[in-house]
Amino acid sequence: MILPAGYLLSAAAPAVIAPEATQQAIGYPTLFLLVLVGALVPVIPTGALVSSAAVVAFHRAAPFSMALLLVTASLAAFLGDMALYWLGRRGMKSDHGSRWLEAIRRRAPEDRLRQAQHKLADHGVAVLVLSRLIPAGRLPVMLACLVAKWPMRRFVHGNLPACVAWAATYQLIGVLGGSLFREPWQGVVAAVALTLLLSAVPALWRRLRGPATG
Repeated sequence: MILPAGYLLSAAAPAVIAPEATQQAIGYPTLFLLVLVGALVPVIPTGALVSSAAVVAFHRAAPFSMALLLVTASLAAFLGDMALYWLGRRGMKSDHGSRWLEAIRRRAPEDRLRQAQHKLADHGVAVLVLSRLIPAGRLPVMLACLVAKWPMRRFVHGNLPACVAWAATYQLIGVLGGSLFREPWQGVVAAVALTLLLSAVPALWRRLRGPATG
């Protein structure tokens, strides 16, 4: 019995599509969870995660994967930021504060908090958007918003475009890494190294500059 070619292609398609579909079913929820947790507990290099995922999506040459990656990373970062801000507001209203508020304060030294407060007073929401693009700039500006008693609605207005811009920036880093190397793992290593280097620049600059005066 000779089977038609269309039948053979349809029968073979699941064997080709299933692995990629399985990877997406596991990969995107995992990325979402890690970025969400990384926004709440800022010790996970979420930018490196997004860049690494972008390298893989680039080598698949699937525009839909890139769009889904952008939506996943942006939404996870946004929800994580909103949850952290809400917990911070509760801590500000409490006599004893909260461990989330203390975690924000520990990562927002007084000199950087003062700078964030001045910039926030002068430029408003635009500072919140830019803070997401500056390594280690998110938490001082978030704390400045808490001190200024910004309502949730105003914080949402600035944080939503900030998270989209953040995800797009680190996705672009991944695309650049993927385009420079033939093998996906090489692009992943390059993207992770670059994002970690960018994250280390502010701390290195503060150490070289020495303690703030005045």
